[in-house]
Amino acid sequence: MKALMKTRPGPGLEMVEVPTPEPGPGEVLIRVLRTGICGTDLHIDASDAWAERAVRAPLVVGHEFAGTVAATGPGVRGLAEGELVSGEGHLVCGTCRNCRAGRRHLCIRTIGLGVATDGAFAEYVVLPESNVWAHRHPVDPDVAAVFDPFGNAVHTALAFPVLNEDVLITGAGPIGMMAVAIARHAGARNIVVTDVSDDRLDLARKLGATVTLNVTRATITEAQDGLGMAEGFDVGLEMSGRADALRDMIAHMGPGGRIAALGLPTGDVPVDMATVVTRMLTLRGIYGREIFETWYAMSVLLQNGLDIAPVITHRFGHAQHEQAFATARSGRCGKVVIDWTTPETA
Repeated sequence: MKALMKTRPGPGLEMVEVPTPEPGPGEVLIRVLRTGICGTDLHIDASDAWAERAVRAPLVVGHEFAGTVAATGPGVRGLAEGELVSGEGHLVCGTCRNCRAGRRHLCIRTIGLGVATDGAFAEYVVLPESNVWAHRHPVDPDVAAVFDPFGNAVHTALAFPVLNEDVLITGAGPIGMMAVAIARHAGARNIVVTDVSDDRLDLARKLGATVTLNVTRATITEAQDGLGMAEGFDVGLEMSGRADALRDMIAHMGPGGRIAALGLPTGDVPVDMATVVTRMLTLRGIYGREIFETWYAMSVLLQNGLDIAPVITHRFGHAQHEQAFATARSGRCGKVVIDWTTPETA
């Protein structure tokens, strides 16, 4: 089968032919239809300092995908050939305290699909049945392919109630854009989004943002004044991983405000603890998705009319992977999807 692989240390990925995997006991072989490019994949492609530490070549990369069940191993009971599925890319041990308590997203021994084990940028991928999510209701394969980041957005945006609240979102990457649509769908009053990319801010506005701010030209205080906000934001969603964005968010939260932080910083982040304490702010870290409660929420949101398809701005065939990665890296896009059923898209 064709697979996009990190064949050796250093920058770059190669499309190679590798044997098609076979499902073992409790495992599912999935024919991949679509894959989404994640920031993690860009780090691996660039072979930055984190990737050099985390990834051991040779490795098939990729963890955002949708496909159909091609075959099942012994003991698989809940899936049938031909079903459309996505996959949870966090592979957990099943035996630690959190796994045994049903909090699998907090497994202390989590390993990542496409990071520590062969992933989904290939014509076929194998996953444990316990990591496979079957789409029991109609969903476009492109959307099904981005359920992983969609889950990050749902987990973050709904960490605190947003109904009737004023919400600040720092970072308008694809997950931040999805969070805009989710917060709007969930009844937020005002949604202010900050970024440095006008292209992404334009898309955030189309997805339901009340105000979008390019922070190189405008301030959050100006947005608050324009909206007549006197006491600060009720809920903050930190999606950028930037220290200055988190500091700015804390400074603009109202008393009792709640912050959900998904963005991963690359270094230490000084926090104004005096403001956190005196305003009684809540700061909650968010990692991945609750397995599988978040997946259930995603499916219900789509059934109830939430539309995240506009976040997907570019589609490429698998032979165009270099162009797909360059587009994703440019920042002038939303989500980039690769089609594994065709070499090139029109």
